Amino acid sequence: MCKTSRQFGGPATPGYSVADDPLLLLAMKRFYTAVTVAPSDDDWSVTLDGKPVRTPARAVLTVPNHALATEIAGEWTAQDDRLRPETMPLTGFAYAAIDRISPDVSEFADGLAAFAATELLAYRAEGPAALVAAQAAGWDPLLVWARARYDVAFTVTSGIVHVAQPPATLAQITAAFRAFDALALAALHPVVTICGSAVIGLAVAERHLTADAAFAAGQLDELWQAEQWGSDPLAAASLANRRAALGDAVRLLDLLQPSSSWRC
Repeated sequence: MCKTSRQFGGPATPGYSVADDPLLLLAMKRFYTAVTVAPSDDDWSVTLDGKPVRTPARAVLTVPNHALATEIAGEWTAQDDRLRPETMPLTGFAYAAIDRISPDVSEFADGLAAFAATELLAYRAEGPAALVAAQAAGWDPLLVWARARYDVAFTVTSGIVHVAQPPATLAQITAAFRAFDALALAALHPVVTICGSAVIGLAVAERHLTADAAFAAGQLDELWQAEQWGSDPLAAASLANRRAALGDAVRLLDLLQPSSSWRC
């Protein structure tokens, strides 16, 4: 195996999914018949037999638009005799936004922005030449985009030894993440943490990268090595799970910004 840049990194940041909640891990039996969507002040809620869905912390689950509420309702409608939390990603994102992120949006945003201090795109392989070239082709355009969009410059290095990024860059990235609301941050959490990249997260949020493009950039090292030497079933399953999580996150962003268009 060749020596590559580190594939994952960044400081620990708080995460959440439906499966994190002990009550949901019990996979309760389905206890409702009708699932509907209803207006709730300026937001929308999902009701089960006329009663609103509540988060694990017992807050009413509300989302900002009818389209997202309808998709969440669809997750509840699709359940059979037992609830399967792993099939309810949008519900999980809404739970996270309400219970875990909304109490301190800035703190959560700062946790994602902190990945810029160990930005994946700034750590390049020392060899072989083909991997170095693949990283340059896949990552240099994203750094160029980040400079143009956010006026930031990253210090790029070879190997895994930590290099400090410019304070102005870290400040700009932090400000960018602080501009997102709780639901958008819930969606960006898997993108940033799976890819180990604040820049990829912002590029997805800005519709500069699709889910496929973000996955290819964030997993470039692992995908390249799999092409060279093959991939065992466990590694392939892990990649598939990460790709699915990115897809769910991008679907939520699409529902939050339905008029946005993808640039690549």
